[in-house]
Amino acid sequence: MTKSVQARIENEIESMKRGSILFPSNFDDMGNVEVVKKSLLRLEKKRFLIRLAHGIYLYPKQDKLLGILHPTIEEIAVAIAERDKARIIPTGTTALNKLGLSTQIPMNVVFLTDGAPRSIVVGKRTIKFKRTSPKNLAVKGEITSLIIQALKEIGKDNVTAEQLEKIKIHLEKEKQEIIEHDAKLAPVWISKIMKNN
Repeated sequence: MTKSVQARIENEIESMKRGSILFPSNFDDMGNVEVVKKSLLRLEKKRFLIRLAHGIYLYPKQDKLLGILHPTIEEIAVAIAERDKARIIPTGTTALNKLGLSTQIPMNVVFLTDGAPRSIVVGKRTIKFKRTSPKNLAVKGEITSLIIQALKEIGKDNVTAEQLEKIKIHLEKEKQEIIEHDAKLAPVWISKIMKNN
């Protein structure tokens, strides 16, 4: 029985795109959780899958020059959020990095979420999901959301002219109505920066 579950899981994965991030819950309809987990571990031993973290697998994509292409920490976080039907927003250094306001790559990546709070260790790095209020997740724009979180990280009195210039360039790519909507959800000083651009 276990064998057939494993074979079915293998067939199902082969129909997916290489580079897909998988969880045991992807195969709920194929057998009980324990059988599915054992099957995934066997597929990992066969090098058919790569285990990224506890209960998180990768259907690897190979590149002739680079070898196996691993997903970014953010791609893993997004896949977890999709599985949990949760919303997430990158915070702190991650937001700064995505906006080009910092070159620092954080070892611990923190996301605000309306899902379950938890930490997931992926290699040497950690993804942390921090529970937050619905207001923080009510922002509509991806750019505005990153700007709000980045400015909170920098702090009101530490924002440089150069950073403001970069933020201005980012805001030019966002629709005005989204900026208006999201500025209302930001602290007053951040709201002013967003509206003045």
